[in-house]
Amino acid sequence: MDPVLLGEILAGLMFFGVIGMLMLGFPVAFTLAGTSLIFALVGYHLDVFNPSNFAALAGRYVGYMTNEVLVAVPLFIFMGVMLERSKIAEQLLLTMGKLFGNMRGGLGFSVVIVGALLAASTGVVGATVVTMGLISLPAMMRAGYDPKLATGVICASGTLGQIIPPSTVLIFMGDMLGGINAQVQMAQGNFAPTPVSVGDLFAGAFLPGLMLVVLYLLWVGYKAIFHPESCPATPVPPEERRGLLKEVFVALVPPLALIVAVLGSILGGLATPTEAASVGAVGAIVLAALRWRLNFTVLREAMIQTATITSMIFIILFGASVFALVFRQMGGDNLVHEFLSNMPGGAIGAMIVVMLIMFVLGFILDTFEIIFIVLPITAPVLLLLGLDPVWVGVMIGVNLQTSFLTPPFGFSLFYLRGVAPNSVSTMMIYRGAVPFVALQIVAIALLFIFPQVVTWLPTVLYR
Repeated sequence: MDPVLLGEILAGLMFFGVIGMLMLGFPVAFTLAGTSLIFALVGYHLDVFNPSNFAALAGRYVGYMTNEVLVAVPLFIFMGVMLERSKIAEQLLLTMGKLFGNMRGGLGFSVVIVGALLAASTGVVGATVVTMGLISLPAMMRAGYDPKLATGVICASGTLGQIIPPSTVLIFMGDMLGGINAQVQMAQGNFAPTPVSVGDLFAGAFLPGLMLVVLYLLWVGYKAIFHPESCPATPVPPEERRGLLKEVFVALVPPLALIVAVLGSILGGLATPTEAASVGAVGAIVLAALRWRLNFTVLREAMIQTATITSMIFIILFGASVFALVFRQMGGDNLVHEFLSNMPGGAIGAMIVVMLIMFVLGFILDTFEIIFIVLPITAPVLLLLGLDPVWVGVMIGVNLQTSFLTPPFGFSLFYLRGVAPNSVSTMMIYRGAVPFVALQIVAIALLFIFPQVVTWLPTVLYR
């Protein structure tokens, strides 16, 4: 058999082998590296893989550890965890609930708004969903909310951390797409490629994130007008309303100022994402201290959780590097290129296929696992076909956010199920998520039809 064809067959089998092993429940990082090493051994005996290629891994790992952009990841995670552990997020939820309580759907509006604010300060979906589930769901149930609407709005708002900057997913995608875009343009003869940065991706995701927030608010408003029984008002007693404006100011302004300082400095070009993340981490500590919430226990828990999440992400990245190297060396990139290039509809057809694959993988894999596996082998083809790298990254982010919401496998549904009372059934959570999945699909369709929603702000700010 032709060695090239044999290598491509092995690469395809390796991809599906990795997916199969992950579905059996094996640890992700070790599955990626272990399965790849087994196929590398088979490829070596069949003369389609050279073990000396593994020497490139050392340089790649050192590159990850010395990459200044990726330093922003643990800093942003620490910022979000500190805001959660110091109860700042809890106070924000309770205060906003009082502010909107006198209007139908008020608690729903407050959950969406606070979800967007937490997304812009934490970037961690699981923590946001659990926090809002523990605080908002009991309050909404006591107020007589339809459990389907209550759980749906909590799950949907919690997943905004996937797309609203400073999302850690966007940091990795921005770094990866920047390198891939440079390689593609140089291969095409452009030795002064247009740079693509994490800041570009943050700017590109800003308007789509706001669009999703508006869609969620419109849905809650629709329910309040046409199905008022599903989201009744929760009047605040007069004695509690006297100091409400001051309470809102104290709860809302400091975290909002921190978010504006972090995102504004990045989007305005005043600071790199890493520098802004440093400001955010220190700012979260200062806010906790001002609220008299900072102590050794809170700081220790925040540091441990940050180290745990960061270690999980980077160990997956290291395992994915082994997979990508073996896949490419056996000709898997040629296989992907031929497959996507021959799709009906050209570049858009290829993008739709990649989106569908990632959407399905979102049922069984975490976001980081998907982008570390799929993005390096599909993005070069998509960029060669002429698609804008910022648009590609944002579309993938919104797409994975949708799979996080989609029953029966959506991760955010599982997060909420873990903290929801027994009176709220799993089927209620599934049914509550369906309208928001439909809104997500509407958003994806709008971004396909009007890519300027993604590309306009980066163009204005950076190009």
